[in-house]
Amino acid sequence: MKFFICSLVALMWCSLCGAHNVLLPAYGERCFFETLSKNDELAVSFQFGDRAPDSTEQLKGDFIMYSSDRRDALRTFRDVSHGDVRLRVPHGGKFEYCFVNINSGATTKDVTFNIEGTIFVDPNDPKSDSLDGAVKQLSRLTKELKNEQSYIVIRERTHRNTAESTNDRVKWWSVFQLGVVIASSLFQVYYLRRFFEVTSYV
Repeated sequence: MKFFICSLVALMWCSLCGAHNVLLPAYGERCFFETLSKNDELAVSFQFGDRAPDSTEQLKGDFIMYSSDRRDALRTFRDVSHGDVRLRVPHGGKFEYCFVNINSGATTKDVTFNIEGTIFVDPNDPKSDSLDGAVKQLSRLTKELKNEQSYIVIRERTHRNTAESTNDRVKWWSVFQLGVVIASSLFQVYYLRRFFEVTSYV
């Protein structure tokens, strides 16, 4: 029985969750779509990052989720570094979501995002004490933990690059200060030697 439950959770994990990473073009956007039925739930968590290994800043971008006819924006995030969207669709159709970079010319900006599949049983419903409800609730919590770990990894990389850049600037500033002190000392020695120099006239 335990093997069956573990297999079911693993199968749901593989079929309902996908992690993706895409490079955003300068002044462009990348769009994806999901075909959903009525009352399906779509969850998208994302984070903007920088592919440059020596980057020290947290890049930002826009996220827009459109309705099935692409006339209305169901969810919009402007100038954010990360976000989490969970939406239960009121009708079936093809729902499109876009990561937008139209306000920036950065060529190394990318976005890491996770897609969670449909949930037919509300995992927060206290009455959903069936095996199906328990498995889906466990799957949801596991995916949330995975998304948080992915977010922490990217933030750690950005903070590490910032710390290394700061250390490098402090090092070169110290070298510059040492050079100024040495040059000032040499100038003072030269000036004092000339000041006390005895000059004789014949």
